Amino acid sequence: MILYIDTSSNYLYAGIVKEGKLQAEIKKEYGHQLSQEALPEIVSMFESTRIVPKDITKIIVVNGPGSFTGIRIGITIAKVYAWSLNIPITTITSLEAMAITSKNDLIRVPIIDARRGYCYATIVDENDNFILEPAYITYENLKKELEEIKNYKIITNDQDKVEVTAKTWESYNPDIVKIVDKYKNKEELNPHAVNPNYLKLTEAEESRNSC
Repeated sequence: MILYIDTSSNYLYAGIVKEGKLQAEIKKEYGHQLSQEALPEIVSMFESTRIVPKDITKIIVVNGPGSFTGIRIGITIAKVYAWSLNIPITTITSLEAMAITSKNDLIRVPIIDARRGYCYATIVDENDNFILEPAYITYENLKKELEEIKNYKIITNDQDKVEVTAKTWESYNPDIVKIVDKYKNKEELNPHAVNPNYLKLTEAEESRNSC
């Protein structure tokens, strides 16, 4: 039985999957309240079923990119569960989750706006292979990467901010079963080895490096 956690945005996406079937899930926007609500909501998710944490055999957690604070929240929760239950963690990026959720009929371009002309993005072909690895990239450079691609789908919840055009758009609504099924056999990590994958320096780190 696998616990999935994603707090990399203003949303809490979490679910419990057993043998390819969804047992419970949370898809709820909390904004600035996410740090206060995430753990109680996950506890309530367990309580709403007959499942107890000790039934979980693995955790899949999104470790970025996205909200710096949100990423830390999800990783902390995942590490606490994994350490206390003595179970492994698998990490995936938010962009991988976005790509795998979408239908595989077009090349997929998950995008998270990062402000100031930058975004987090990847390009994934119809067979789930990376054309562009998950990256912190300017919109201008992303457009160059897409110049030779005739037909692609942008997946985002930042459509009003994204500076790339496409014929086909899709709002991100995670298919937790599909994500878990895709990554359930990915390399497992010791909880102490799990770290955020911001894909860029924090503003504080950038300021220190510029001094």
